[in-house]
Amino acid sequence: MGLKEYTFKDEIDTRSGFGVGLAEIGDQNEDVVALCADLTGSLKMNVFKDAHPDRFFQIGIAEANMIGIAAGMTIGGKIPFTGTFANFSTGRVYDQIRQSVAYSHKNVKICASHAGITLGEDGATHQILEDLGLMKMLPGMTVINTCDFEQTRKATHAIAAHNGPVYLRFGRPAVPNFTSDLPFNIGKGILLQEGTDVTLVATGHLVWEALEAAKSLDQQGISAEVINIHTIKPLDDALILESAKKTGAIVSCEEHNYLGGLGESIARVLAEQHPTPQAFVATQDTFGESGTPAQLMEKYGLNASSIVKKAKEILAKKG
Repeated sequence: MGLKEYTFKDEIDTRSGFGVGLAEIGDQNEDVVALCADLTGSLKMNVFKDAHPDRFFQIGIAEANMIGIAAGMTIGGKIPFTGTFANFSTGRVYDQIRQSVAYSHKNVKICASHAGITLGEDGATHQILEDLGLMKMLPGMTVINTCDFEQTRKATHAIAAHNGPVYLRFGRPAVPNFTSDLPFNIGKGILLQEGTDVTLVATGHLVWEALEAAKSLDQQGISAEVINIHTIKPLDDALILESAKKTGAIVSCEEHNYLGGLGESIARVLAEQHPTPQAFVATQDTFGESGTPAQLMEKYGLNASSIVKKAKEILAKKG
C-alpha cells in the first residue's frame, strides 16, 4: 500500500487562519461580533476590527468580564467570538465559562491562541497544557483543535453556524498548510493515510508530525494509518474504532498533557468497545518551560521521531 503524498506551498500560523475566517464570517453575518482581551494583533482580529468597528469590543485585560459580556450578547441573538491566549481563555476564566456559558448553553465561541508548548519563549505560565481537558469536561461544550491555517479558517466558519458553546484552540508557530482540499465537519475526523500495522491518531500541531512519522515508519516496513482528529468533543468514535479493529494498535498524538486530552478520550472509547494497545505522545503531567518551539517539541517528545518510537513500542506489545 503506497503512501499518499501531502504537500504544502507555505508554512503559516494557525491563528492567522482564525483571523481570516473571522473576517470572512463578519462580512457574511451581521450577528457575528468579536471581543478581545487586549491581544487584537496576537489573535489576528485586526481585519474584523477595521471592517466592523461597531461590532468589535476591546475589553482589555479583563477576561472574566469578556466571557460575561459575550454570554449576555447571545440573549439578543448575537454570535460572539472571544479572543485571547489559551491560558487566559480557559484557566483564568473557568468559573465564568462554566456558570455563564456552558450551564445555560450560550452560543459563545471561545477562541484561543498560543496554546501548548509551541508558544515557546513565554514559558510555563503561558503554555497551558490542560485546556482541552478542562473544556471537554463541560457538558455541551464542543472542543476543536486545528492542525493548520486552512483547517482553522474552515473551523471558524463551521463554529459560527453551530448552535452552542465552542472552544476553538490554535497556535502561534508557522506550520505546513496542507488541508486546502480536505473537508471540515465538526465531529468528523479525517483519514489522511491508510495503513495496516498501527494507527496514529493526531490533533493540532502533531498532525503533520504524524504524517512525517508515517513516512519514516514506511521506510522501515511498518504501515501506519494516520487520522486527523480536529474535534476532541464530540469525538469521532466510529472512525477510531474502525481503524483500531484493522491495525490493532493506537498511538495518540497531542500537544497537551496525556491526562485529560485526546488520548484519554480515545482510551475510553477503546476500553468500552474494543480494547486495543495504546501509546501516548503527549506531555507527561508536567509544566513547560522557555525555549524555541522546536527545542521544546524535541525535549517533551512531541515530534515525528517520538511518534515513530512510540509506534514501535506499541507494536511490540501488540502480540
